[in-house]
Amino acid sequence: MSYKRIKIIKALKDYGFGFLREGSNHTIFTNGNINVPVGRHKEIDRDTARLIAKEINIKWDIFKQKIS
Repeated sequence: MSYKRIKIIKALKDYGFGFLREGSNHTIFTNGNINVPVGRHKEIDRDTARLIAKEINIKWDIFKQKIS
């Protein structure tokens, strides 16, 4: 299963992350302490979405509900 990039970005913003910069293949978001790269695909696969949740210290079940 995959998740929409737009929904992942919205969830990151809800958790206090903001745009930092554009990388070569990723958009980087930060909350001042943690930098999170999000690939520039329309859809992000489940494993990558789980890694994003882990990086921002949010349980997968909670993050999954937010991006579904």
